[in-house]
Amino acid sequence: MRQRAQGAQGAQCMQWPPLAGVRRIAVLRPNAVGDFVFALPALHALKQAYPDACLTLVGKEWHRDFLAGRPGPVDDVAVMPPVPGVGAAPGTGGDGEAIEDFIARMREQSLDVALQMFGGGRHSNAFLQRFGARLSVGARARDAPPLDRWLPYREPVPRRLALLEIAGLAGAPPTLPPVPELALVDADRAEAAAALPPVPGERLAVLQPGASDPRRRWPAHRFAALGDRLARQGLRVAINGAPAEAALVAEVAGRMRHPAVPLAGRLGLGGLCGLLARARLLVSNDTGPLHLALALGVPSVGIFWLTNLVEGMPLRPSLLHAALSARTRCPVCGQDNVALRCPHDASFVADVGLDEVAVLAGRALDETGQAP
Repeated sequence: MRQRAQGAQGAQCMQWPPLAGVRRIAVLRPNAVGDFVFALPALHALKQAYPDACLTLVGKEWHRDFLAGRPGPVDDVAVMPPVPGVGAAPGTGGDGEAIEDFIARMREQSLDVALQMFGGGRHSNAFLQRFGARLSVGARARDAPPLDRWLPYREPVPRRLALLEIAGLAGAPPTLPPVPELALVDADRAEAAAALPPVPGERLAVLQPGASDPRRRWPAHRFAALGDRLARQGLRVAINGAPAEAALVAEVAGRMRHPAVPLAGRLGLGGLCGLLARARLLVSNDTGPLHLALALGVPSVGIFWLTNLVEGMPLRPSLLHAALSARTRCPVCGQDNVALRCPHDASFVADVGLDEVAVLAGRALDETGQAP
């Protein structure tokens, strides 16, 4: 029997106990790398509350490839086709046959709980309801259909906490995830070693100068200057980036006076995890590799723009040294970019100083006993 719909106030005022007889759980979160890491505490909480249930992540191909054979809370991945508003632009037609086939496969699982962790639910709530789960829970914006249990969607919020709160609607008490939150496998280490063979006494620092949003990128010349400072302290410096960021990685390496290893496009996601696990320090813009490093327990300096720090703060903040820009207005046109985005891609974190980041990097190394 389906649960009677609960309004936001009722959901907020109750501590929901675990459901009886839960065998299959589905979590809808077809996002990027950082978004997956944000969901890890909620996924761990669900697995702790329902250790015998099969937890399926409804996601993308990269989730399936990355999580295959990897210990953790996710038992399997259901790769969904692009759905209008859920992986495809709203109003597009999508592949109707592929969508219906996917819905049929999800219904065949006889899900006990389905959790919507993909935004405010304007499109994703209705999609999730078609799975036919005994109980549906998630976030709800004002223009979204209700689920059986829901919480109002807010922005900006600490994303990890918000997703833990959604897991609580399904009877999973909030809890700190294990350390590390993300497991390594032998293939991760082997891929990292092939791209950057370890050396005796290695003290590795990784720089991550890219970000999908150019406004979140600290200037390349600052990364280069920081890399030189780290190299002078005896650290081996590697510069990571996606294949599309090869020019940026090359620019940082080219501006440095000391040798550095450019790794743009040379590591898959697992190999990157293997490399980060070897690192004594990561210095990064607010992007996926930063949150992977935090999930792996790697001391990190993150360079954040304003509300991104609110959303990206880890549940264990002791690992993160945050450099924050409070700029709100575009340096080109002066438009406030908190509520609306102007068309310019100028950096909003360029006012974060080199000395500030260098001090934070030194503290991160000191606290782990790795400072020169």
